[in-house]
Amino acid sequence: MNLNKRIFLYFFSIFFLMLAIICFFQYQREKEFRTEQLDQQLTTYNFTINRFIREQHPTWDELDDYVRLFPDSSLRVTVVDTTGVVSFDSSVKKDTVLENHINRPEIQMANYSDNGKAIRHSVSTGKDYYYLAHRFPNDYVRSALPYNVSLISMLKANTFFLYFMAMVLIMAVLALYIISRNFTRSIDRLRIFTQKAEKEEMPDTDIEFPNDELGEISKNIVQLYKLLLVTKDEVNREREKLIKHLQISQEGLGIFSSQKKELLANTHFIQFTNILSDQQCESSDEIFLLPEFSDINQFIDESLLNNEIKRKKLIVEKGGHVFSVQCIVFQDNTFEISINDISVQEHENEMKRHLTQNISHELKTPVSSILGYMESILENPDMDPKRQLFFVERSFQQAKRLSALLQDITTLNKMDEAKRLFEKEPCNVSEVIQDVLNDVHLEIEQKECIILKNFPPDIQILGNRSLIYSIFRNLLDNTLTYAGEKLTVDISCYREDEHFYYFSFSDNGIGVDETHLTRLFERFYRVDKGRSRKMGGTGLGLAIVKNAVLNHRGKISAKLVPTGGLSFIFSLRKH
Repeated sequence: MNLNKRIFLYFFSIFFLMLAIICFFQYQREKEFRTEQLDQQLTTYNFTINRFIREQHPTWDELDDYVRLFPDSSLRVTVVDTTGVVSFDSSVKKDTVLENHINRPEIQMANYSDNGKAIRHSVSTGKDYYYLAHRFPNDYVRSALPYNVSLISMLKANTFFLYFMAMVLIMAVLALYIISRNFTRSIDRLRIFTQKAEKEEMPDTDIEFPNDELGEISKNIVQLYKLLLVTKDEVNREREKLIKHLQISQEGLGIFSSQKKELLANTHFIQFTNILSDQQCESSDEIFLLPEFSDINQFIDESLLNNEIKRKKLIVEKGGHVFSVQCIVFQDNTFEISINDISVQEHENEMKRHLTQNISHELKTPVSSILGYMESILENPDMDPKRQLFFVERSFQQAKRLSALLQDITTLNKMDEAKRLFEKEPCNVSEVIQDVLNDVHLEIEQKECIILKNFPPDIQILGNRSLIYSIFRNLLDNTLTYAGEKLTVDISCYREDEHFYYFSFSDNGIGVDETHLTRLFERFYRVDKGRSRKMGGTGLGLAIVKNAVLNHRGKISAKLVPTGGLSFIFSLRKH
């Protein structure tokens, strides 16, 4: 229902209610007036008859003749003594024995208020009467008129007033319709304007409003809205610049309100806060609960009280990482926190120093084994066939390990040198995860593992399906191989923003020592070298995972789970 109809119905309802009250009041008053007229007439009869009785002491016949002198030929007069005995009744014959009238309603009322009236059926005559009785010192005098159609019509109010008020209502309805239509013209046009503004369908020409006060207000609203659009476009452009700057920045940046609520945070900041926290942070606000940030909290509280621009720096070590944290409090009571992982460069340099040595060592081991087995077979042509078969099988296993190692190295080289080789297309990460779980379901069942899938059924990104597969496959293979048996593995997508999905891959297995966390993604790095080689690992699985994440413009880190186990936290860009 539009505003015009609502306003019309609102005022119509009020006006109609007022007219109804006036009509009801006037109608009742008219009825009371006519009833009072009838009561006055009957009262006159009663007092006249009482005076006649008191002065003349008439007989039944004399009183009957006197009553007939009154203009109302249908008038019934009854005289009742104080005990209720009827001494005269003009409606019956003389000497007729009548019931005692002391309990008649009008007589009973006259006992308490000098007069009483009632509309009821007469037992004596079998007719309906309108009775009015008065109490006098020696008796009761009661006058009555037949309660017939004529009397009922006389007692009804005059309906002319109702017809007059109906005409007034019709005229008021027309006036209200015209007034409401004129009143809402500006509002209707303003409503049309707002609807187009919501759909971003701004009219080419200005909407014309009536030349009245409401029209002038509407014009001002439209002008203010257009100015607001211009300002909004400028703010959006500046905001886009700021967001792009934050996203491409290599440091973690977070902006917070004076209530320590997150206003804006880039990917690195979210990643770093989850490394610093023992639990997954659904919001960056949770970093203020960390004991490592107690000094920052105190500094922020003091700065907000003094309303000054201040800076504070501190170093935080957690999970094998070294972070440089800086906080700046601005005069508008917002503040910025920046986090830099200053241990990354050192780790990269160390990895480069050991890379050549690791490659040589990892290739030498399977090649030496193959050469040894083959040399034994060639030098001993009479070797037992079973032992010869055993040597061939071991050589084949080492050759497979060498092939897997070369394949992993090739994959890493492709990622490093030619990212264009991995074409990107729309990819459903949820389906990829399910494919990985289907491919290794036998091993999951053998090791009695429980997989918790805490992610929506449709996670869409623009990426390379094979690389996404390698991320979750290598993480799951790594867990099933080294973490133990009867595990609980939790695969979660715990957060998303405009640009990224944030994942965690956690288990409750044996975990690793904290000193190994920063080196898990190095190529050929092993926590337990002898045990890893025995299980057939190449030492490149987590390196492939890291490079696949980086290929999708994400970040990945590892941290220990407080209750035991290892958790990998990484992000994948949406578009």
